[in-house]
Amino acid sequence: MRKWGPLVAVCLGTFMLLIDVTIVVVALPDIADALDASLSELQWMIDVYALALAALLLGAGSAADVIGRRRMYVAGTALFAAASLACGLAPGAGALVAMRAVQGVGATAMFATTLSLLGAAYQGRDRSVALGVWGAVSGAAAALGPVLGGLLTQALDWRWIFYVNLPVSVAAIALTLRVVKESRGHGGARIDWPGTASFTAFAGLLTFAVIRADEAGWASARTAWTFGGAVAALVVFVAVERRAAQPMLDLALFRSPSFTAIMVGALALSGTAFGFLPYTSLWLQTLLGLSPVRGGLVLIPLALAAFVASAVSGRFLHGAPSRLVIGGGMVLIGAGALAQAVLDAGSGWGALTAGLVVAGLGVGLVNPAIAGAALASVPPRRAGMAGGAVNTFRQLGYALGVAVFGTLLSTRMEHSLRDAGAPDPHAAARALAGGGARELLARVPSGRRDAADQALHAAFASGLNAAALAAGAAGLLAGAVVLVLVRERPIGAPAAAPEPVGAVERP
Repeated sequence: MRKWGPLVAVCLGTFMLLIDVTIVVVALPDIADALDASLSELQWMIDVYALALAALLLGAGSAADVIGRRRMYVAGTALFAAASLACGLAPGAGALVAMRAVQGVGATAMFATTLSLLGAAYQGRDRSVALGVWGAVSGAAAALGPVLGGLLTQALDWRWIFYVNLPVSVAAIALTLRVVKESRGHGGARIDWPGTASFTAFAGLLTFAVIRADEAGWASARTAWTFGGAVAALVVFVAVERRAAQPMLDLALFRSPSFTAIMVGALALSGTAFGFLPYTSLWLQTLLGLSPVRGGLVLIPLALAAFVASAVSGRFLHGAPSRLVIGGGMVLIGAGALAQAVLDAGSGWGALTAGLVVAGLGVGLVNPAIAGAALASVPPRRAGMAGGAVNTFRQLGYALGVAVFGTLLSTRMEHSLRDAGAPDPHAAARALAGGGARELLARVPSGRRDAADQALHAAFASGLNAAALAAGAAGLLAGAVVLVLVRERPIGAPAAAPEPVGAVERP
């Protein structure tokens, strides 16, 4: 326990914070009914958590260097637990979105320190083993979220998907205080507040623009101004980081083709594999009539395939070229998404199984490899910054994936419903995407309900196909970028022994 205690403590917190990225997926219909939530509110319940992780992660890594990584991890876990309790008690959709944001802040403090705590605790092959286990846990957590969410929602209530975090948080804090040693960055560390603020504004405005574009119109002035604000925030971020003495992300890292390609892979990883699963879950429950548990179990092939592939790759692919492992994994994720774009009005859940297995195999290959590849693609003194950037891009990719695929889904459903002669296809599409199939059918005269039900099934299937095709194309493109640009270097074999992962480079 003394040797692997830090790994257990870190993986316990990692599993909890990452499972909360996707655990709400199968609870969305119940949440929508209980809180009268709209499609955009459902999207924000998922996205605001991932956005907090993406926007604050690098800044939190800098703060951890100053105040201590173990201390930051424990404080983040405590905040995460308190916010989880508040989520479970939320009286309305707006309150739940707000508390999910606070929960994301706590998760950020935890996630920003996971790799650095492992880097401080392990060296050499032990570090490779630890990263492999951490990658397997990360992949399994994201994939198992819908399953656990379904079990808790059906057996108890949707609020228990948040309450369950309380005992796990207590165990994680107790174990961390017992077995994890404190570590800090180099002296003179400072938090990059301007960089954190400008990156947060960029990520938030970009996601907000995509989510609201379907409702406001892509050509509307409001959408244009929001996208313009996102671009302005990105310009400010670049200017701040170029001038900062201690930037949270040194943009010079992107001069390395390998580093840039790995960031492309990280951005595409979670978005393409998991970004349209919330809408798949809505389809399973509101159109096919599956229970939350059965809806979650439909997604179990992805979780099992990811876990098996992670375990196998961690044991047998040590020393394999990261270009092939990550690039090949992204190709599998893309192919798995494309294999799910086969639905029609009469399709059942079984049509998804093959695609979920293929995508899961890809996730299992990429997850353990991508963090180590990022460390190996930069000079050792920049290892911590590279590790933080990987996690940032992964979470940003998921947030953008949920937003983009939700917009594609709603737009495609609107076209399908218009072709079917629906009186208000735009409103009907947004209601359908928000889990309102029963309410829509209730408004139709009884003699026309069978035809209307068929039209709703066809519209949702068409929307999911559009989202899956976009995800598949993005996954294949990211895989090609990795295969072409990443330089050959074996996984687990950096150029030199790096500083503890998670530390920010100092001048």
